[in-house]
Amino acid sequence: MKSSQLGALALSLSLLALTACTDNTPAGASAVTVSSTETECKLSSTEVKAGKNTFSVTNNGSQVTEFYVLAEDGLRIISEVENIGPGITRDLTLELAEGKYQTSCKPGMVGDGIKGELTVLANPDASPVSADEQALRDTAISQYSAYVKDQVEQLKTKTDTFAEAYAAGEDERARSLYAATRLHYERIEPVAESFGDLDPLLDLRQADLEEGQEWTGWHLIEKDLWQPSPEENEGQTYQPLSPEQRQAAAQGLKDNTQALYDQTRNLDLTVDQIANGAKTLLDEVAFSKVTGEEEIWSHTDLSDFQGNVDGARVAFETLRPILEAKNPQLASSIEERFGKLQALLDLYKQGEGFVPYTDLTEEQVRELSDAIDALSEPLSQLADAVI
Repeated sequence: MKSSQLGALALSLSLLALTACTDNTPAGASAVTVSSTETECKLSSTEVKAGKNTFSVTNNGSQVTEFYVLAEDGLRIISEVENIGPGITRDLTLELAEGKYQTSCKPGMVGDGIKGELTVLANPDASPVSADEQALRDTAISQYSAYVKDQVEQLKTKTDTFAEAYAAGEDERARSLYAATRLHYERIEPVAESFGDLDPLLDLRQADLEEGQEWTGWHLIEKDLWQPSPEENEGQTYQPLSPEQRQAAAQGLKDNTQALYDQTRNLDLTVDQIANGAKTLLDEVAFSKVTGEEEIWSHTDLSDFQGNVDGARVAFETLRPILEAKNPQLASSIEERFGKLQALLDLYKQGEGFVPYTDLTEEQVRELSDAIDALSEPLSQLADAVI
């Protein structure tokens, strides 16, 4: 199956998923409607009470958009909902403490976004969390934080090895290390995204570059290791990076991974961030990776799939004791659908990795897409259920 055919099929599948993805505001949550267009990010209220809040985001523009709740400094991401197609409404449910925040819509999912202020007021009517539930929350946060730190430690070690091989011109070795190293990043991508510019510095695709923006990170090196033909490169003969440019790209990857490592030494997570992160990871597969655009030159997309699914499952498992106490039926449904998706992925394993994504037939891509969508529906209820 050709790459262009695969991309066209997978894109149509992802657009169908977007069209179907309209959530209802969860019961018990304070609701704020958000209208996102090319020129505005309009909230029905810029004041809410502390506790559970749902932002029901409708894309009234013509470009795919995303919505963020940010800390007061406008840099740290509290939570987000991405890939909101034109005419689509998607919900973001989270628990907010009293204080000042910022909101942002990003039409086209690029740039600084259209920002506004959000004030969270004290809520004297909020129900206190029981001691038993708080203990479960503390355990979940501790376990997930430890998981993130472990994955970033492995990412840093393997990135150093990969970058050194690439800089030394050991292309065959670097190619063999590429997917297995990136797997650790894909498992904790929502945490990396919460640190402002680190995710684009590490993981920006060429197709998402803005005018004048310097391209750095994994996909710059990917393109140089799997050099495209003119037909795959907008009709232009690819110019390999010089030894000096290779050194700079490798060092930049190492430095930015080190920055991610430093940032994750003192994590301050909440259960809603963990739950929304699980959904974000699955959305990464459904709306970005199923199209084959993530690893457009290496075609190692299935390894990225696995990383996102791994990370989502670990997030779910850490929250499962809370969910079992509140909605055991939902817990069983999520577990069953994780199992079915993993069984499909296992079909395409090859050695320690996976077959190239372009080896899959249209039917196989569709089957994977359907399994992702089937899991996405109950997983979208996780944040509301646990908070």
